[in-house]
Amino acid sequence: MATDEPKVSITGGVSHSTFAIGSHAHAESHHGTATQRDQAAEELLKAVRELRADLTRVRASEETATLDEALAETEEEITRTGQAAPSRLDRLRQLLTDSQALVGLIASAGAVAGLLGL
Repeated sequence: MATDEPKVSITGGVSHSTFAIGSHAHAESHHGTATQRDQAAEELLKAVRELRADLTRVRASEETATLDEALAETEEEITRTGQAAPSRLDRLRQLLTDSQALVGLIASAGAVAGLLGL
């Protein structure tokens, strides 16, 4: 049972690689460099991640779910673009202002609030 296809052997890691195998194969790579973040964005991203982790330790409520959703969106935006839009920061400020009892209870909430100028 002969084939015209050559044998292919891949050794080692292939993460972040692009390759195609076969006579009609096509490979296209869209690898890029990570978005650069300034120090303020890095600090906010770290604080947002800490607050999200801390929110899992408190009793879930509509308020904590809304805050976690806004934090997740902020985390994704900073990761993707290197910064958070002013409208997103305003939304976080409002949610944290509305959650003063939570901010006082969780130190990471205070850290995010401080980075947002509250």
